[in-house]
Amino acid sequence: MRLHSLLGLIGLGYLATASNVPPRNYESHDYYVLHLDSSTPPSQIAIKLGLTHEGQLGELQDHHIFSCHKEEDDIVRTALKERRQKKRSTGDSDILDGVKFAQKQKLKARLEKRGPIPPPPKGYQSPVEQRQEGPAPSGLARQAFVADSLGISDPIFHEQWHLYNPVQMGHDVNVTDVWLQGITGFNATVAIVDDGLDMYSDDLKGNYFAEGSWDFNDNTAEPKPRLSDDRHGTRCAGEVSAVKNDVCGVGVAYDSKIAGIRILSKLITDADEAIAMNYAFQLNQIYSCSWGPPDDGLSMEAPGILIKKAMVNAVQNGRDGKGSIYVFASGNGAAKEDNCNFDGYTNSIYSITVGAIDRKGLHPYYSEHCSAQLVVTYSSGSNDAIHTTDVGTNQCYPGHGGTSAAAPLAAGIFALVLGIRPDLTWRDMQYLVMQTALPIDLDTGEWQTTSIGKKFSHTFGYGKIDSWATVEAAKTFENVKPQAWYYSPWIHVNQAIPQGNEGLAVSFEVTSTMLKEANVERLEHVTVTMNVAHGRRGDLSVDLVSPDKLVSHLSVTRKFDSSKDGYNDWTFMSVVHWGESGIGTWTVIVKDTEVNEHNGTFVDWHLKLWGESIDADKQTLLPMPDEHDDDDHDKIITSTTTIAGTTQAITPLPAPTSIITNPTDHPDRPVNAKPTGTTEDETASPTNSAAPEATTSASSWLPSFFPTFGVSSKTQIWIYGAAGLIIVFCAGLGVYFYMARRKRLRNNPRDEWEFDLIEEDEAEGLNTGRRSAKAGKGSKRRAGELYDAFAAGSEDESEDEYVDGVEGGDEREKRLYDDDDEGEGQHVIGDDEDDEIPDEKGSQR
Repeated sequence: MRLHSLLGLIGLGYLATASNVPPRNYESHDYYVLHLDSSTPPSQIAIKLGLTHEGQLGELQDHHIFSCHKEEDDIVRTALKERRQKKRSTGDSDILDGVKFAQKQKLKARLEKRGPIPPPPKGYQSPVEQRQEGPAPSGLARQAFVADSLGISDPIFHEQWHLYNPVQMGHDVNVTDVWLQGITGFNATVAIVDDGLDMYSDDLKGNYFAEGSWDFNDNTAEPKPRLSDDRHGTRCAGEVSAVKNDVCGVGVAYDSKIAGIRILSKLITDADEAIAMNYAFQLNQIYSCSWGPPDDGLSMEAPGILIKKAMVNAVQNGRDGKGSIYVFASGNGAAKEDNCNFDGYTNSIYSITVGAIDRKGLHPYYSEHCSAQLVVTYSSGSNDAIHTTDVGTNQCYPGHGGTSAAAPLAAGIFALVLGIRPDLTWRDMQYLVMQTALPIDLDTGEWQTTSIGKKFSHTFGYGKIDSWATVEAAKTFENVKPQAWYYSPWIHVNQAIPQGNEGLAVSFEVTSTMLKEANVERLEHVTVTMNVAHGRRGDLSVDLVSPDKLVSHLSVTRKFDSSKDGYNDWTFMSVVHWGESGIGTWTVIVKDTEVNEHNGTFVDWHLKLWGESIDADKQTLLPMPDEHDDDDHDKIITSTTTIAGTTQAITPLPAPTSIITNPTDHPDRPVNAKPTGTTEDETASPTNSAAPEATTSASSWLPSFFPTFGVSSKTQIWIYGAAGLIIVFCAGLGVYFYMARRKRLRNNPRDEWEFDLIEEDEAEGLNTGRRSAKAGKGSKRRAGELYDAFAAGSEDESEDEYVDGVEGGDEREKRLYDDDDEGEGQHVIGDDEDDEIPDEKGSQR
């Protein structure tokens, strides 16, 4: 209680700060966010630009909000552009030189709740029902024992099968033995970022945390539901923190605190969303987010730069540096062939993305598949749903579902973990969840065994969350070392993608030296940013194959996606490669799956490897993201490309991981062994050692700089022996013809030349010179042909394409005036220098 009282006092500061921000009126005013140099006073910027300073942008240091009466033009952009031109001509200094970034705010489309379930696709067959013999007697007895032991008298507790399932035994979150240990979420706080929270509900008011709550739609301290459809957030909150009483049921962490952050009921800007995602981040530990861009199978949207900054700020500075924990619902668009890698929230490395399974452990038709999905947990399907709290004094709801219900259930389980281990970082939580998840439905044939002995499925992630296993593992978990990262150069491809089953495969070699210099010991997340031009984006698919031959389906075909935009600096993410060393060949395979009139070109890509650092003392924090982070297309290497057929990567099966058994709650349920920060296979080597050297699947007698072709030593001998014989034969043939020619010239010189014979040594010199001149000319022409074919277009052509209409001057400064909120732009590679040239849409190419 003392901790929550202290948090309440700290929270008064958040309420005071939030209440000082006046309501925004976008009909009468314009609003700007400016990132200022730390030495630049915002008051002087306001005077200079004729703006009103409204305060700092939430928790983002040196980011400020300014307002003015509504104007047609972007007056800040105009003023900064004029200042840049003046500085270029005079070289003087001005207060505006302290503006590092400026963005006019625009209301954006409402983010969509992931609760309403779309209808099943045409022809969908529901799962075969199990025998209707009712609950097992042992299941009912166990349920009654738990309720009696814990004093649970809530009237719908017996309907909350996701907490204890007496019918399909074992198909629940396995939490009752956690509760019986006295672990119920005390001292943990979850913020429901949604459409409001009914803090006057008898089921929630006892755990409501006002200090961590705010209504960003109506700019008030109480985020209560105000619209007729503002029920989603309350239902999610009940899953987490419904009080143990005589109303409805209980939350999975029924002694945790619950905050409400209302953002989904009206249009908001990126600035407001950025503040919301950081709101009270020293008090709120977990942010449950059951929303995102439309799950329509054609959208491809990512958070703007301010929201990206807010999320990085949260994981670096939230919870006193341990990091805020973001939980996102994976999405309900599977029936429309949607995939959570087309959503920039769910494919963020800072999100724990959670999919759904139903009460029988089956995959429901709506839950999206994704290489960025970490785990799944229970939600609607098989003719049932989640039973939880509803809006009203004592209202209950039996039909909550979709991945919207899965995410808060996971957030509640994480609250149980933080209740006993508040020192865990945001990455520790991801490790724990990944290492203790239970694979399900193993006979689907889609599971891959990873390098650390875990199983991964694009449908289920690493499996379903097991509350008991996760909490038990957390008790002895050792904090992982800080995050490190490696960025490859941009890899220039610029080649047409073949249509049909073949794909265009492009590889990049990561060496042990690269990762040592980057201080990366082992991988966690892998991201690939790429540019692909195509006439119909939904025809594309992208696979990533790691050095360990694990396959991430980064992108899949989507029948409804007819966009002509392709992939423009879009970042895909995968958690498939968790625990790999990262050393070796990484291959991206892009396919144009349909043979039709829509063609495509794979332009370029680059790889980012994220993981645990080798030396914690040497590791620094990741710099705040910038709108031009992926603009350095000048740092290009040219890669070898091949035409690849269907990729069937074979992964050797490591030794199975040990298992322990939950002895009382579900004696028939296997549970993964407690993780200690490393797997059993990893304990053989010191945790602080450098990244291991690259290994190959075949031994080799060759020096390291010779390729092994991935074959045995005997085959290597045959290959290199045959190549040697061919070289010797060709050399001998060349000598033979050379000597024969010289002999012919001595015997019949006038057959070759139409002038008198001169001395033999002079004749040799002339002939040699003539041949050299011809060879030199031919070589030069041939080299040019090879270069043009490989680059698929000259640099001069690229420059002509983008430079029209662009003003001269400092192009780095000109990027400040990008009209596009996300700051994308086009990039030019010239003969003399590399300039970034923003186009009118602000896209970077």
